[in-house]
Formats: sequence, structure tokens, C-alpha cells
Amino acid sequence: MSDLSATLVIDPRDDVAVALRPVAAGDRVADGVVAARDIPAGHKVALRAIAAGEPVRKFGWPIGRATQAIAPGAHVHSHNLATALAGVETYAYEPAPAETLPPPSPATFQGYRRADGRVGVRNEIWVLCTVGCVARTAQKIAEAADRRFRGRVDGVHALTHPLGCSQLGGDLDATRTMIAALAGHPNAGGVLILGLGCESNQLQALLDAAPDLDRSRLRAFTAQSAGDEIEEGLAAVGELVAVAEHDRREPCPVSDLVLGVKCGGSDGFSGLTANPLVGRIADQVCGSGGTTILTEIPEIFGAERLLMARATDREVFEDVAAVVNDFKGYFLSHGEPVSENPSPGNIEGGITTLEEKSLGAVQKGGRGPVTEVVRYGGQAHARGVVLLEAPGNDAVSSTALTAAGATVILFTTGRGTPLGFPAPTLKIATNSGLAQRKPRWIDFDAGRIVAGESVEAAADRLMDLVLATASGQPTRAEENGEREIALWKRGVTL
Repeated sequence: MSDLSATLVIDPRDDVAVALRPVAAGDRVADGVVAARDIPAGHKVALRAIAAGEPVRKFGWPIGRATQAIAPGAHVHSHNLATALAGVETYAYEPAPAETLPPPSPATFQGYRRADGRVGVRNEIWVLCTVGCVARTAQKIAEAADRRFRGRVDGVHALTHPLGCSQLGGDLDATRTMIAALAGHPNAGGVLILGLGCESNQLQALLDAAPDLDRSRLRAFTAQSAGDEIEEGLAAVGELVAVAEHDRREPCPVSDLVLGVKCGGSDGFSGLTANPLVGRIADQVCGSGGTTILTEIPEIFGAERLLMARATDREVFEDVAAVVNDFKGYFLSHGEPVSENPSPGNIEGGITTLEEKSLGAVQKGGRGPVTEVVRYGGQAHARGVVLLEAPGNDAVSSTALTAAGATVILFTTGRGTPLGFPAPTLKIATNSGLAQRKPRWIDFDAGRIVAGESVEAAADRLMDLVLATASGQPTRAEENGEREIALWKRGVTL
């Protein structure tokens, strides 16, 4: 911490301080350094003279290069700082010493233990569709069933999408794999899969792709073959409810938690408050033998070496390098630079380059070992930190986190969003202003750390909230009826 409460120096190697509140021109920001102009909260101010072309450090790592000479006290942002990222890189295997994680937690939550040993935190009936043509039909079935069977299960919800036809090859396979993975999620006590009949994503092929699904908790039919698809759907859901309503919550250890961690609408406080706080929760879960799933591959560019150094062995390291370079190749093949990030909202909030965003974002994964890399549509099997292939888009990546097995998602945000996802999603505000403006969106205010709350106390509060949520307490998004999925469309459309 600098000697003034208005700014924060994160690492002693840093060339910049972060404004914790608006700083006026002439205010002292560090010993011998005064602000040359007004600095918005969350933005950066130079602590020393930086020559054009020289790297600029924050979090102790370079976040880009100065595009012009920067004087002490100057505002450091997009007018004088640019990314140093280029394209595909060659990485060396340089493992770091393993970090010491917290000891196993004695805490428990009330979860639903499934036949395969996994634990769900909800006992819902999900209505999925093979193709967007029957998306509205699936919604009608779920809405009517939720009214009819209310109180017997935790809810009946349709998870719909616009894809499933006019897709080819790997693009079609990815849609099929994602729907099959969602159908096996432990938060679903029963699943109805609704097809149309003539789509590319044929219902039987989808079922064949998921041979391990519990058929006693699965119903499926095509609308074209049904006499009245709504009534047939309601009857199918009724059969599933008759099975799932006998499930009961039981005490489960923290090792049974599978957390998904996600950023959405980051700002200059994301890497100071919410993301490192979520990293504390990830450490508690991983230290107890649980799993944390980290994704948003384009938003680790520039910080990927931190994760590679934590790989448990060379094979995992090579998997991390491959998924990073494959994603860079995906950008380059479409004629886009790998640094096409941050978003306008990120920039307004004080983030200048992708390296800066990434160094803040990877903190959500804590300090635990990276044990597995899972490709899009796959499911996590390892304990520890699992890296999942998915883009940064909120809905696409959160759907992928759910399909990979996350039963609770911790979603940090400096800008706010009402969007919700299939797994209960806790919205964690990076700043108190957002939490105060949007109490119907935000579940937890991490901005209190800036006001003086200790990180330890905030982590205790957040862990209590995670356990309460896993035990059935609804999130703001659940209370608001916000529950969406989105699939990653990468191929041609016929």
C-alpha cells in the first residue's frame, strides 16, 4: 500500500499505482509523486519516468509497453500504453515449487449425492432441446410443468439454444457433446431431451454419445412423432418428478464441491478485490480435495506462464500450451489479433491491455496445482485446478463451465449483468458502488476490501455464502428467473 489511502501499489516491482478513488490533479500519490491530471478510480498513475518502448509493470509483471515517454504522476492508459502480445509462442517447461494450500475444511454443505458419487446442489428437472426449432416448445413444457409440480422438486427449467441444424462436422459434434454433458449434470434430478425429428443433431445420435446417462432419470422424444408434444412433455416430466422427489439433501464435505470461476465486465478493481478473493475460495476448495474450473482462454493470454508453472507434470504443461496456442491460432485464422480485448467497458473501468486483464483474471484460480486441461464440451475429472477451453463470452463460457461439471459458479464483475446460467451463479461485485446500485443483481460486495475489510474476513463471508448456496439458498439470478445457455458456434452454417 502506498503512503496515501487514495492509491495502491500491488507489487513492489510495479511501475504504476492504482487509484482506489478519484484522484485530483496535484494530489500526492506516492513519495515525491503527484498526479499530473485527474485520475479516475480504478485507473493507473505512473510512479516513475518510463521511456517509450519500455515495459510497464503491474502485479509485478509487464502489462504492455509504453507508446510514448511517461512522466511520474501521469495517467497511464490507452493513450500511452499498448499490448506487447503478438501471436503463437513457444513455451518452456519451468515448473514452480508447489504452493501450500489451506488444510481441508471441516465445513459441510447439504447436497444431493447421485448414484455415480457426484454431488449436486440443486434437484431440478431440466428440459433440453436438440435443435432451436423446438426451443419455444421446450419452454412451454417447462413453464407448465413448473406450475404443475411446484414444491416437489427444486424447479423445472428449459435450457434452450438456436443451434442443432445446418451444422457440419466438429461444429455439430460440439453442440451434441454439450447437450449430452448438460443432460448428465448432477444438479439435474431428471432430464427431458426434446427433439424435432429432422434436424442434423439427431436425438438418437445424441443419446448414443452419452451412454453413461442414468436412463431412469432421462426421457426423450421428438415433437414430429408426438400426438400432442406439450402433453407428452408434461407426462414425461411428471415421470421424472416422481423419481426425483424422493431425493434428499445430506451433509457433504467441501471436497464434493466443483466450482466454476468466471469474470464478466471487469474493471480496474477486478484484480485487486473480487478475483483474488475468489482465488482464496478456490484454494480452500482445492485444499480440501475439491475442484475449481478456470476458463476464458483468451483472457489468460499474457498470464499463461503463471498457470504453466503450476502444471502437475509435463503432460499437463503441454496441454496448457496447446490449448493457449490453438486459441491464438483461432484468432489469427480469422484475421484478428490475439490482443483483441479488453472490451469498451473494461477500458472505461481502467483496464488498458489484455495482459493487464489476464493477470487480474487468473487470480480467480488461486494458487493450487493445475491438474487437467479439458477441451470444449468435455467434463472435468481431476481434483485441483482444471483449465477448460472456452471463449471469454459470459454465456458461452458459463455454459461450458456447467457442462464440465461446475455445480456453483463464482462470477466476478465490475460492471454488472443480470444474466444467469444453469448452475447457481453468485455475482461478486469488484466495487461497492456496483453492489449498491444493483442489489437485485449482486450477491456479494468484494469492494468492502478497499474500504478496509480484511481479505481473510471477506473470504470467510464469501465461503459461508458459497456453502449456503450449495445447500439450497437461491442466488439473485435464480430469484430473478435468469437462466440461459449459449453454445460456441465455430463452423459454417448450411
